[in-house]
Amino acid sequence: MAARLIDGKALAARIRERVAVEVSGRSSPPGLATILVGEDPASEVYVRMKREDSAQVGIKSFHHEFGEEASEAELVGLIGALNGDERVHAILLQLPLPAHLNQDALISLIDPAKDVDGLTPLNAGLLTQGREEAIVPCTPAGVIELLSDVGASLDGAHAVVIGRSILVGKPLAALLLKANATVTHCHSHTRELAAICREADVLVVAVGSPRLLTAEMVRPGAIVIDVGSNRGPSGLIGDVDFDAVSEIAAAITPVPGGVGPMTRAMLLVNTLAAARRLTTANQ
Repeated sequence: MAARLIDGKALAARIRERVAVEVSGRSSPPGLATILVGEDPASEVYVRMKREDSAQVGIKSFHHEFGEEASEAELVGLIGALNGDERVHAILLQLPLPAHLNQDALISLIDPAKDVDGLTPLNAGLLTQGREEAIVPCTPAGVIELLSDVGASLDGAHAVVIGRSILVGKPLAALLLKANATVTHCHSHTRELAAICREADVLVVAVGSPRLLTAEMVRPGAIVIDVGSNRGPSGLIGDVDFDAVSEIAAAITPVPGGVGPMTRAMLLVNTLAAARRLTTANQ
């Protein structure tokens, strides 16, 4: 029996509608500042789509673009200015940055209240502690929404996360723990990966390795979330061997159309939430 398809596009559309309604009721629009450095084609597409999404729901966009050789001083100055700009409620520094820039240092300069990606040390620490005030990175937040929408019961479930990036793997593991799942966190040094994966009720793969997760690694009835987005000769390819795994899993996300739309939708949610908090704090 083929797996249920988890439709990220449909859920993201419903979330955008809710955001648009709340934005329309505000006296002034939330503001999202995007910073793009270099000429990475994927990053250019992502930022453009995020700006289009913002416009669709009434969020004001402040875009800043730099060439490959941008200096760290330029970015330090811009982030400082955006931190102090009352029109800007959320700041997104598109990653990855060119190699000559100190990514961690620049992320740390973002005002945690405007850290829409949830990557500053303060927000990452709050998330690790399970604190409600943490701003959660967009992709992990989207994964949790997808699992909720498909009716996954995380309380007591065994969740396996493959990948330990600061954008997805690490924050997602923290969210799953907060939901009372038992989490096994796997990565490139994990031994017996296939055996561990076969024990999972929920499997999330976020490593950027095409079709890494095969049918032999999946327990029948598991829920599989594919965060991978790899360029193939005929389009995007996920980290999951979709055709084979969909014959075994209970539910699975497609690539494209699964996690990607949810990442963009949760950026809007985080931007609106930041505007809400900052407006309240300034009253």
